[in-house]
Amino acid sequence: MKKPKIKSIPYEEFVDNETFEKLVRELNEGGSNVVVASLDDLIDWGRSNSLWPLTFATSCCGIEFMAVCAARYDIARFGFEVTRNSPRQADVILVSGTITNKMAPVLKRLYDQMADPKYVVAVGGCAVSGGPFRKSYHVVNGVDNIIPVDVYVPGCPPRPEAFLYGMMQLQRKVKIEKFFGGVNRKKTKEE
Repeated sequence: MKKPKIKSIPYEEFVDNETFEKLVRELNEGGSNVVVASLDDLIDWGRSNSLWPLTFATSCCGIEFMAVCAARYDIARFGFEVTRNSPRQADVILVSGTITNKMAPVLKRLYDQMADPKYVVAVGGCAVSGGPFRKSYHVVNGVDNIIPVDVYVPGCPPRPEAFLYGMMQLQRKVKIEKFFGGVNRKKTKEE
């Protein structure tokens, strides 16, 4: 029989349910609600594993996004497979490729139409900093000049593994947000 190991609770106390009930009572008396904290973690886990991306692919990074969605890399393993074409149904906008000055107002409008909480991932050198066109008169030098970016995925174009790593970073960011007791704010160290 494999014994569970928890630093603060010795194994002998696992057979005694009265000890756990006593711990729950002490936590409740101290002002900590055990059920809400667990529910908060459950909701954050569910939100982080079911992000629905709005695809905004304008150039070669869009081809890499297609490769990530294909069977070899299978973005569905991480819960991102439900790509949306409507900003009202999406949680995260994936800006993949070159953003020109004419396209910037459209990107801003799509971002504004998304429901809160919303996240932005800048994929590729063009979306991050303008890429090879950064000195050009018609290219925006980074999407962060238009909308706030949560995760940057560098590369020209980035490999599918880098794309998946960036999406996992976004998952980590969503998991540390507090759902109850605030409007999607990060948890403090005390919490």
